[in-house]
Amino acid sequence: MATETDQKDLFRALPDFPPSIWGSTFASLPSQDQQFEAYTEEVEILKVKVKHMLMQSSVNLTTNVEFINLLCRLGVSYHFESEIDEHLNHMFNAFPSLYQGEDYDLYTLGLLFHTFRLHGYKMSSDVFKKFKKNDGEFDNNITSDVKGLLSLYEASFLRVHDEGILDEALDFTKKHLETILIQKSSPNYLLKHIKKSLSRPFHHGVERIETLEYISFYEEEESRNETLLKIAKLDYNRLQLLYRKELAHLSRWWKELKPAEKLPYARDRIVEGYFWTLGSQFEPQYSFARLMGTKYLKMVSVIDDTYDTYGTIDELKPFTYALQRCTIDGSDELPNYMKDLYKKIMDLFGETENHENDGICYRTSYAKKMFIELARGYLVEAEWLNEDGYVPPFDEYLKNGLITSTYGSLSSATMIGMEELGIKDYEWMKSNPKIIEATKLIGRLMNDIKAHEVEYNRRDCPIGMKSYMNEYEVSKDEAIEGIQKICMNAWKDINEAYMKPSVGSRIILKHFLNHARVTDFIYTSHDIYTYSSYLKDVIESLFLHQLPL
Repeated sequence: MATETDQKDLFRALPDFPPSIWGSTFASLPSQDQQFEAYTEEVEILKVKVKHMLMQSSVNLTTNVEFINLLCRLGVSYHFESEIDEHLNHMFNAFPSLYQGEDYDLYTLGLLFHTFRLHGYKMSSDVFKKFKKNDGEFDNNITSDVKGLLSLYEASFLRVHDEGILDEALDFTKKHLETILIQKSSPNYLLKHIKKSLSRPFHHGVERIETLEYISFYEEEESRNETLLKIAKLDYNRLQLLYRKELAHLSRWWKELKPAEKLPYARDRIVEGYFWTLGSQFEPQYSFARLMGTKYLKMVSVIDDTYDTYGTIDELKPFTYALQRCTIDGSDELPNYMKDLYKKIMDLFGETENHENDGICYRTSYAKKMFIELARGYLVEAEWLNEDGYVPPFDEYLKNGLITSTYGSLSSATMIGMEELGIKDYEWMKSNPKIIEATKLIGRLMNDIKAHEVEYNRRDCPIGMKSYMNEYEVSKDEAIEGIQKICMNAWKDINEAYMKPSVGSRIILKHFLNHARVTDFIYTSHDIYTYSSYLKDVIESLFLHQLPL
């Protein structure tokens, strides 16, 4: 017999989320293991040639750093991490003496700065002082060096706090690059680079998207290296086959949960969820990390919609308490739809534990803890809204908002599949270091800006923005500008934490850097996770279209 709550569910309004645009597209994808192995064999052969070319490039600093930059831009640098770090370490130690005896141009210094910092080497921004006039302004003569301007523009996004020269460089280069783009006063291939960089600089880009775009640019360059182009295309196609296999598995898993029937109020976004996870960890050895990260992400997305758009406060409280108990019979007092959701969550916890074949249970334990902490954070927001639209002070909102950013939960789930991490890494994460807090901050606040700009029956939309507007007595536009400045400073925190020597492992630092990047992509123009039609072309390019060889 249906309970009174269940009877009410029959008439409860559903949020107006757009349906999935993918249907069974990915669930029906066939496995292509033989083709994957064939691509892998070709890549392994070419890797030997590329290692030799990397060694040959070391005879000249500029040639060496340009080659390393190409490996990064073409998405194959992960094959040569130890070699690249060895080269950069040598260059970084030798650079001070080389700099004294060589008049490096703007393009080269920008590229060196960008490449060093991208790999954690903190090159001084003072090298750019030579391009300033006596009055402290950048010399307008450098505007004729378009490649140099673009190089400095890209470098400026790796700035840290108290680097005013790079803040000025960003404003200066952006203004002049926009003028060059409008006037079309450079070769077409360079204009494409400028347009792309102004839209999203490389440092803020999702790695697989950056790789795909750069391969298309590089094909048009007359001076292209055919071996590098070939290995980039082969490796891209190779990894795409792996991603398809993972997506097929995840799509079938999601379909078996019967979301349309059991969870009609929730966003049906398994493909978009996988894209999000891929943005954080694209390398082939992290296949299991992507699978677990995406499954947890989908459960997080569903409980997000449960707290934000569908559940009543009288349902959400016992649901939260049930999650805290985390037992099979913990859902006895819940309405039917919540019982089913609770069981799905318990099943996911069980699946995770069954894969713990190395005898180490702290990964699963930490992921469960973060999931439960997230549910408590969601309940806090629901209780604020239940109190006649209570708007907390901004500091109070942010303290809880760092939890509801979801990055603590999603990262802990992804890291279940990262076997190289140990207890020390988890203890470091539990201390909530600056890079993790900054990533959570960006995730929470960029989401808030986009949530405030749309109307889709989502009850929590105004909280973050209203809290800021009330706290500082500003308009919506002023609040957006202020929050964007907070995010910009958070990026500086991330950049600073990424520099060597660092307390956290490079793997974790890169993971959280990538979280910030995918957030930037998801929320820059629209909430493209919710409104996934904006993501359609990207998904098709990444997962359905192979590059012609």
